[in-house]
Amino acid sequence: MTIRIGNAPCSWGVEFADDPRNPHWRTVLKECAEAGYKGIELGPVGFMPEDPVVLAEALDEFGLELIGGVVFRPFHDQSKWDEVLDGAERTCKALKAHGAKHFVLIDSISERRAPTAGRAGEAEQMDDAEWAAYRDRIVTIAKLGAEEYGLIPELHPHAGGFMDFEPEVERILSEVDADTLKLCLDTGHCTYAGFDPVAFMKRHMDRITYVHFKSTDAKVKAEAIANRTGFYDACGQGIFCNLSEGEVDFPAVRQLLLDASYEGWCTIEQDCDPTLDPDPLGDARKNREYLESIGFK
Repeated sequence: MTIRIGNAPCSWGVEFADDPRNPHWRTVLKECAEAGYKGIELGPVGFMPEDPVVLAEALDEFGLELIGGVVFRPFHDQSKWDEVLDGAERTCKALKAHGAKHFVLIDSISERRAPTAGRAGEAEQMDDAEWAAYRDRIVTIAKLGAEEYGLIPELHPHAGGFMDFEPEVERILSEVDADTLKLCLDTGHCTYAGFDPVAFMKRHMDRITYVHFKSTDAKVKAEAIANRTGFYDACGQGIFCNLSEGEVDFPAVRQLLLDASYEGWCTIEQDCDPTLDPDPLGDARKNREYLESIGFK
């Protein structure tokens, strides 16, 4: 059994393709390789070249494999369906072109939910009709990826959106067949939302086909929740810390993956604010070295 560790452009502060603060895409590939990784995610579609020849040559140059891609779009907003569909189709084409399989669906941050990130008891809830339409939009994109492009559609809970807290994740898993929608569990978004990623994984390992490694700084998280700090401001304050310094019990995560005979990629995502002089290369190295120290290779 082989568990491989990759990284993602968000660890270099890349959240949106057109953000002028982004590092150059080749810098991200180069530093990812320098930090000792063999795989990387696509990042927001449009950040890396959509010409498959250009990107394939660069991946080969740096000895990297494309792992998967994320559709971080407003699934919660029917009026922005065209935006969701555009992101999904372009991501699917890129993944298929490079032989990547992980097609990760994330409901992006909503103004209605952002103020209560980390506060499950205060978060606004959709009514049944809105929820049903929301769920069906996720299913439509999942089927697009699977049926038209041969990808593995994976739901990714995320702070500040409508797929954030444990009850809503459990709800959609109960309503959507496992053959239609798998899970990409992000350990740090679990702790941000106030539930235990290890306990959750134990219940749902049969549905987890991909894992994002992230951890939260308990002190920063508590202050962000108390102050109703926005998600990106919390990133700037260091809510997502180096893996060795946070709340997530990665030795327990590793043992659970081993017990479940998990094979394939686990990808580090350490969201950071590119304006605050982060050290993504240094953090990427430290995170890889930490994971190797606890038995990941």
